[in-house]
Amino acid sequence: MKKGYVREFFLRGMCFGGFGPIVAGIVLYIISLTGVTVSLSGGEVLLAVVSTYILAFVHAGVSVFNQIESWSVAKSTLLHLGSLYLVYALCYIVNSWIPFEPTVLLIFTAAFVLLYFVIWLTVYFSVRATQKRLNQSLK
Repeated sequence: MKKGYVREFFLRGMCFGGFGPIVAGIVLYIISLTGVTVSLSGGEVLLAVVSTYILAFVHAGVSVFNQIESWSVAKSTLLHLGSLYLVYALCYIVNSWIPFEPTVLLIFTAAFVLLYFVIWLTVYFSVRATQKRLNQSLK
């Protein structure tokens, strides 16, 4: 990977990493609105803030994979999927949001991969339709 892509990875990560803890805070707030009492220790809060920052950082950074023209679509998609899966699974397990059990991990993996490809196909067909419209307007 060229130096510019590594720089872009870190730039995107730093720009958007802060949204992870904000989302975690919003989720905890919404949970509290339902009447559920949320009680976290200082260590649990620190772990949630740091891990969701890393999650958002990596999520934003790996978007650069889709712009590396020397990579095939399959390679960039698989590396993107693998990177996201690894960081999400680790974050969820470290924070005890899902238990570290084979059945739960299998369900999490199936749901993650299915949702990933639903989103990927939605974006793909949207971009393709936009490209078709733009090409027709250029003619």
